[in-house]
Amino acid sequence: PTSDRDSEQLCRGLRSHPADHPDCLSYCRARPVRSVCDMVDEAKAALDNLSCSEAQRRVDAEGALIVDIRDIRELQRDGCIPGAHHTPRGMLEFWVSPDSPYTKDIFQHGRELIICCAGGMRSALAAKALQDMGVDKVSHIESGFEGWRDTMPTQTHDEWKAARSA
Repeated sequence: PTSDRDSEQLCRGLRSHPADHPDCLSYCRARPVRSVCDMVDEAKAALDNLSCSEAQRRVDAEGALIVDIRDIRELQRDGCIPGAHHTPRGMLEFWVSPDSPYTKDIFQHGRELIICCAGGMRSALAAKALQDMGVDKVSHIESGFEGWRDTMPTQTHDEWKAARSA
């Protein structure tokens, strides 16, 4: 790589790169901050990584809840998963925790929470955080909304909002 930006792109492209990869030695190991790529890999190793069809099956058959943690602007721009519950990433732990002043009832029923983001990285970290909090039934959609949009039905943000208020 010729720059930190090139190295960052390489690191993102080599999500499960070996620790001794020459390009990563010069970037990942020299950085005082832990690699988010490594954190995502560790989270995924500890989680149930679901395909879109398996996530939908769990919603239909087992009453799981898909929790979309994408920014509201992403939902408005890209669309939504029908029936998903939107939770801003920054509020997830606060809404799930039963002792938080921000607790949301929808998260207090012991059903599986299937976390979804755009590409599967934020959702892996978020699901791992919930797992670390003690949430027993938590997983994430490995391909994120990008994979969902390619294989499953979606709604526009306006359709999603209308369905929620119906």
